Parts: sequence; C-alpha cells; structure tokens
Amino acid sequence: MKIAHGNESQKAKFKVPFGTVSITPDAKQLINEVIDSGWVTKGKCVKEFEEKFAALFGVKYGVAVSSGTDADALACASLYDFGAKRGDEIIVPALTFVATGNSVFQAGFTPVFVDVRRTTLNIDPDLIERAITSRTRAIMPVHLMGKPAAMDQIRAIAKRHNLFIIEDAAEAHGAEYRSEKIGAMGDMACFSLYAAHIITTIEGGIVITNNEKMANALRSLRNHGIEGKFAFQRIGFSAKMNEIEASVGLGNIKIFHQILEKRRRNVLYLIKEFKQFEKYFITLQEDAGEKLGPHAFSIIVRENASFTKDEFVDFIEANGVDSRNLFYSIPTQCPSYAFLGHKLGDFPEAEFCSDNGTHIGCHQDLEIEQLDHAVKTVGDFLRLRGAK
Repeated sequence: MKIAHGNESQKAKFKVPFGTVSITPDAKQLINEVIDSGWVTKGKCVKEFEEKFAALFGVKYGVAVSSGTDADALACASLYDFGAKRGDEIIVPALTFVATGNSVFQAGFTPVFVDVRRTTLNIDPDLIERAITSRTRAIMPVHLMGKPAAMDQIRAIAKRHNLFIIEDAAEAHGAEYRSEKIGAMGDMACFSLYAAHIITTIEGGIVITNNEKMANALRSLRNHGIEGKFAFQRIGFSAKMNEIEASVGLGNIKIFHQILEKRRRNVLYLIKEFKQFEKYFITLQEDAGEKLGPHAFSIIVRENASFTKDEFVDFIEANGVDSRNLFYSIPTQCPSYAFLGHKLGDFPEAEFCSDNGTHIGCHQDLEIEQLDHAVKTVGDFLRLRGAK
C-alpha cells in the first residue's frame, strides 16, 4: 500500500523530489471523526499523540505544540522555572535552520553561537567551553540532517558547568548515539513535526522530557502561561496543537518504523554510492556508535574542487534532482542577526558549509531507481566538468 503523498507539482518537475508527507488511511478516518465530533482544538487526540510519541523514545512526558520553533522556544522559556533570568545565554551551533536562534530570542534569552565541524555539520564540542560565561544556562545541540551531535562530550561539559541540555532533534527522529535514543539524552528534546519530517502533523512540534516540573511548565507556557482554570503564572505563548494535526501524527506513529527503515535504506545507499565521488564532496556519513535518523542527504563541495556549489546545483536540478541549500551561518550570513556585531570569518566552518553545501532527499517515497538517477546525474556532471 502506498502511504506517502508528496506534492504533485514537485513530483512532476523532479524525478527525485526533496520531500514527501505520509498521511495514512487511519489518519484520514480519525480526521473525519474529529470533524464530526465538533471538537477540533486540543483534546483527546493531542493527549494520545503526546503519550505515544514520548513512548517511542522511552521518555515520560510529551508536550505537543504548534511548531518545532515553538518547541525550542518553550523549552528555553521553561528554564525560568529553574532560576534562569531574561537575557541569560544559551549556546547553539552557528550552522542550523534560523529557527534555532530565533526561538532563543523569542524566549527572552541570548543565543551564543559556536562553530561546527564540516564533517558532521554539528556543533564542535571542542569549542563549547570557551563560549561559556557566568550567564550561560543551557547548551542546545542540533542533530542536523538526523546525524547525532557529540553527546558524550556535550553531557560532560554540561555536567561540569551545571548547564541544562535542550536537544534540538527537529531532523533526528529515530537517531541513536552509542545505543541511546536521540531525544532522551538531554533534559528536554524538541522535535519538528513539519511535513518533511519522519513523523509529521503537517505543522507542529513536540517537547519530550523525563522532568515532571519541566513538563508542567511547558503545558502552561503553550497556553499563555495559564495554570488551573484562568491563573496566568508565566509570560507564555499561544502554541497549542489541534486535534486534526494530532490525528495525522497518530497515523505516522503507527508507521514510524516503516518510514524510518525506508529512509535509512535510502540514506545508507546514497552514502555507499557517493564513495566514488569523495574526492569532490564531503557527504553525510554514519559513523561507528551512531545511527542516523535521516532527514536528508548533505553534499558539500570540497575546497579545491574545480566547480562551485551553484554550478553543481544548477546541473542536478536541471536534470530532475531537487535540492535545498545547507542552511546558513546564522550570526554572519543572516541579515536579521547583523545587530549582534559578528563578521564574516567569525564562524569559518559554518560559513564554508553554507557556501559550498546542499542537500537532497532520502525520504520514504523514493525508490532505488530514483536514487540511481541522482547518483548518475552527479557522475554525469563530474564527467562533463572533466573532474572524473
């Protein structure tokens, strides 16, 4: 049975579309039941989704919200219940989707950026401690593309400095690090449930935690800081998930392992096939002791290549392989962050990844023949450039 329903216009344009979304027959039936019930705001489906999502990761509590950005922001804001003050600092990687930095500001904190390693795309653990100050309250590692960050080192640093860890696992559903589940390794973990992710509610996010006090704060924060019937105890957000979104998510949870296995098959196939191109590209890898929870397949043009990222992207897209830029160095390549005073060159690895990186799909709606087309297209490009 075909379970994935991608954007039809994208499918028509690209032989290898970047993303897809899975909406199961069970979810469609549940959506109809929700609509017929007349109760579509947060209710029993949201509660069931929270419980089942948390259970996937072996964690006690799940708090569903309206986006992955809200998940990050509410997780940060919950730290006020643990002594944090407005203007305190949270360490984040320089290379990530801009929502990571935005959410820290939205919660009233200051993001402190740390460079990444180009070979992992993740925060460089060797650079974290020099960024810690007396105002640092948490580290927010991002498991970019579903590749786990160096959690052993990050947890050791957090313990030494009495810091919280908020995992941004937006793209890392199903990832593992040294046999532990990503999402269960920090004080809280934040997931995006946007359409392109392994578990989706179309729009949505969720925070999971084993800390009951954090979970209670998160539930209050998502609804204007309310506790009880109508007592406003915190400066909160309006960030609730609705029953229709939760219905889609419940359908995805039923087929979570099926989706994950298909994506893992696809990404491991691409890793193997791209070994022939390693002279020219740095690509996503699955290292010993980790398990990717694949969001997409990253490709970075190496420093001494005879072609540019733009030339490469133009060619593959003209030949039916959809792609996206590999995000930006938030503090130096996003104009909205210019007020922080950073300059180009401050985060050289993040800037290099952005200037030279792209990523293509490895989702569950792609078959091996489509991946072969992507590999062939890359080979054709290299031959035409005289690079192979």
